[in-house]
Amino acid sequence: MKRVVLNGLLVGIILFIMSYGGLFLSIRFFPELFLDYNNPLFNSDGSRDVLFYLHAFIISLALSWFWDRFKGLFGGNFVLRGIEFGFVYGLVALLPVMWITFSAMDITVVMVASWFIYGLLQATVAGIVLAKTNP
Repeated sequence: MKRVVLNGLLVGIILFIMSYGGLFLSIRFFPELFLDYNNPLFNSDGSRDVLFYLHAFIISLALSWFWDRFKGLFGGNFVLRGIEFGFVYGLVALLPVMWITFSAMDITVVMVASWFIYGLLQATVAGIVLAKTNP
């Protein structure tokens, strides 16, 4: 369990840096995508902002546990194992969540697609790091 937590924290730090770097780059290069976030649906009073910032660590701990439990199912070198892990997570978890989110909320297909790609990228990076640190 110690390995799961330590690897999860390492992945969390990497995802945190990647997420915020990616956010700034995305706003810079795709500003029209972020106009959709000027919607009352996404405004909060700030009392839950810490939950948003902790997301990278929550997902990384979950993915670390998932990796530790099912790593034997993924073959190849660590990069291929990480990519396969990311795609499995995307198919099993992200696709159904994005489907229900789009069907239940007044958001655009582009927004949901960007969330799916972001989640897929997170899981793939986590998979590569976990395959290297916890083969």
